[in-house]
Amino acid sequence: MQPPAVPPTAPAPPAPAAPMPAPAAPMPAAPAAPMPAAPAAPVQAQAAAQPRHQSTAEVRERLQAVGAISQAISAEIQKVIIGKSHVIDNVLIDILSNGNLLFEDYPGLAKTLMTNTFADSLGCDFKRVQFTPDLLPADITGTNIYDAKKGEFTFKPGPLFCNLLLADEINRAPPKTQAALLEAMQEKQVTIGTVTHKLPAPFIVMATQNPVEQEGTYPLPEAQLDRFMFKMSVGYPDRADEDEILARRITRRKDAVDVDVITDPQRVIAMQQACEDVYVDPAIRMYMVECVARTREDPRVLVGSSPRGSQALLKVGRASAAMRGRDFVTPDDIKAVAELALAHRLILKPEHQIKGLEPGEVIQSILREVPVPTV
Repeated sequence: MQPPAVPPTAPAPPAPAAPMPAPAAPMPAAPAAPMPAAPAAPVQAQAAAQPRHQSTAEVRERLQAVGAISQAISAEIQKVIIGKSHVIDNVLIDILSNGNLLFEDYPGLAKTLMTNTFADSLGCDFKRVQFTPDLLPADITGTNIYDAKKGEFTFKPGPLFCNLLLADEINRAPPKTQAALLEAMQEKQVTIGTVTHKLPAPFIVMATQNPVEQEGTYPLPEAQLDRFMFKMSVGYPDRADEDEILARRITRRKDAVDVDVITDPQRVIAMQQACEDVYVDPAIRMYMVECVARTREDPRVLVGSSPRGSQALLKVGRASAAMRGRDFVTPDDIKAVAELALAHRLILKPEHQIKGLEPGEVIQSILREVPVPTV
């Protein structure tokens, strides 16, 4: 099955405010059929109304191209991942936001497969690290090795130097190894000794962990959780989707699924930069601030979200709009992803943890209480 045909067009000249690198191949001009949106709670405002601004034709064309390419990527991923279009959408939003992603779900639900498939479709340099109790920081970042011929130390890069890193079963490595990712996830660089090495762009960490098997594992510290843009799960397929999984496996007569390359690293960077042109109304901006501020004031919460959470809402809101070819953010864009972007940044008070309260429930109650702006 071939990916959906996307009509080519000559790339538009970059906008003065946010120059966009020239893609490796002509970017499509118009999106195909609208992608299925991630489920969002209904809002009282007319969120789809035209905002009080006017984007240039070049900006609109670039964002429509982002939407078209996103749809092509989604269609390619859905060859492999059946019945999880909303999960695929959220992963695309994370990639367009240039954020890190943590999959927490039960074994066998395609967490690793989804990451591998995205790497194939994006055409990016991909590395996989199986986190184990004996893994050392230098096994990930790289180390200085003495060259006897030259009489000096030379740096040998580790698997961290790639575009997309899969940290599989990240909670099976000890804290000192987990901490080796902190600088890379936030600053996109690695410091070895006194020398700082920049990581290639784009650089995204996708990590997986099992929520039920805790023997021999090390829970991620709050500082590292805060560096993930999203924490999400895949979930079990329903009966019809699981039957389709088996039918496709019988048809192709092998485990592996062939995936076409849709983009390349330079185009991914261009798509990420195009998201910076998405307009955010001041009322929407204050809506994000209010949602995050209430996580710090909620009586059930011990530690609320930091400003990193509000910046995450800004980035994923813009990416959500761009993925759908829109040049402005709506309240629905924020409500659809707020739980994924904020819940893992909260620490609940012990008495509420004992009662089984989940951080996601706190976020949903805040979303119901905060007035939705009209834009």
